[in-house]
Amino acid sequence: MAGKTYTPTTVDLHIGKRMQLRRTMMGMSLKDLARICGVTFQQIQKYECADNRISASRLFEIGTAMQTPVSFFFSGLPGNMPDETKTTRSMHLHQPDGAEIDDPLFRTESLQLIKLYWRLTDDSQRKIIMQLLHSMTGVPETMD
Repeated sequence: MAGKTYTPTTVDLHIGKRMQLRRTMMGMSLKDLARICGVTFQQIQKYECADNRISASRLFEIGTAMQTPVSFFFSGLPGNMPDETKTTRSMHLHQPDGAEIDDPLFRTESLQLIKLYWRLTDDSQRKIIMQLLHSMTGVPETMD
């Protein structure tokens, strides 16, 4: 592989962003994840920024460390056609038509909401919040 220059694809960028999202959702630091995976925190940063491509075995290890299936990292990926996966960093997670991906999980507000929700130590408090959200949005509650 000497002499070849690595150019991240849309897939690489997407996986890195999903990795960062999951780590943040769990309240896990770069150092924590690096320690669990046996790599440096700089390596984790490079994975998240797509400066380095993540091997399948490493992605499996990362998923295990973050208690999530590998499929999480691919969720919401814009298409899977070869031309769409060969885009460079300048495309930065755009749909094939050039529009930005509108994934609410990438928003800071969503992360804050998730963190605050799980800080509630009482199940009845979480239930009240869910009832409020269902009521305000008009989305019926489902049977658990």
